[in-house]
Amino acid sequence: MVKKARVIYNPTSGKEIMKANLADILTVLEQAGYEASAYATTPEPKSAQIEAERAGKAGFELVVAAGGDGTINEVVNGIAPLEVRPKMAIIPAGTTNDYARALKVPRNDVKAAAEVILKNQTVKMDIGKTDHDYFINIAAGGHLTELTYDVPSELKSVFGYLAYLAKGAELLPRVKPIPMRLVYDDGVYDGNASMFFLGLTNSVGGFEQIAPDAKLDDGKFSLIIVKTANVFEIVHLVALLLNGGKHVKDKRIIYTKTSKLEVNPGTNDRLMINLDGEYGGDAPMTFTNLHQHIEMYANLDAIPDDAVIGVEDARYEAVGQEIINEVERLSDEDIDGDGKIAKK
Repeated sequence: MVKKARVIYNPTSGKEIMKANLADILTVLEQAGYEASAYATTPEPKSAQIEAERAGKAGFELVVAAGGDGTINEVVNGIAPLEVRPKMAIIPAGTTNDYARALKVPRNDVKAAAEVILKNQTVKMDIGKTDHDYFINIAAGGHLTELTYDVPSELKSVFGYLAYLAKGAELLPRVKPIPMRLVYDDGVYDGNASMFFLGLTNSVGGFEQIAPDAKLDDGKFSLIIVKTANVFEIVHLVALLLNGGKHVKDKRIIYTKTSKLEVNPGTNDRLMINLDGEYGGDAPMTFTNLHQHIEMYANLDAIPDDAVIGVEDARYEAVGQEIINEVERLSDEDIDGDGKIAKK
């Protein structure tokens, strides 16, 4: 039976690079055993999300999100609510491409990114859920995160995450603490903070040390609470971040793992929420980790073993199967119930 794949691509991402390479990408998918077709997103709201949901309900086995992190987010929001979800693959064509960085998918060659599918390596990825949306990489709130809303889109396109640094340095003196109550697995924080941050991967804005020990599939968010709003202290924390992720041990930071987070703002204070780099509504809001919810093609050979618990599981399963085969070979007994007995 022929498997079907749908490429959902943003025709304007990456200087229209997808349109120029679409034929090559469809050829790669056919080499992987898929009957492939494509859909170009439109300026209409949630164009990619609606098409992803339609493809999932129509029985497509694979949906490929081709574009920036925003396109990937929309595709995930389209298939995440479905009871039977297709696999996903990503072809990055945006600016920072955090998700591709985390999955070790090539970020500067769209055909090479598609060829990751030929390796047939997947990870069952955790994703986040709010009361009404899904997210793939981050949820955050506080004055530090609100800086990103002031970065013009044309600046993001040209300079990527360097634009965030430049704009952040300009606006940093305006940062002030916001009273918030954060309830997580191992405790409660009730006080002032300049930011809370929930991460699903270790790659945010081009940096790979914000949550240095993040796992992609362990059912836990990495939670960071920045308690200080002092400009000089924040600059020092950024320096620690760039120096091997040492910020997570600083006393001005709370760093922990949690499967859920409830966020409530202080009285009369607005707390805007950032979901995958875009405005996602205001608190109060609850975030839940959906454990291993979507199976993604990834370059597992390049992902550190300690970032994916499924890698270790696969190794244990392989060793376990070897033991079973040996026992069956010696005993003529079907140990694992697959109807086969290893040959002597």
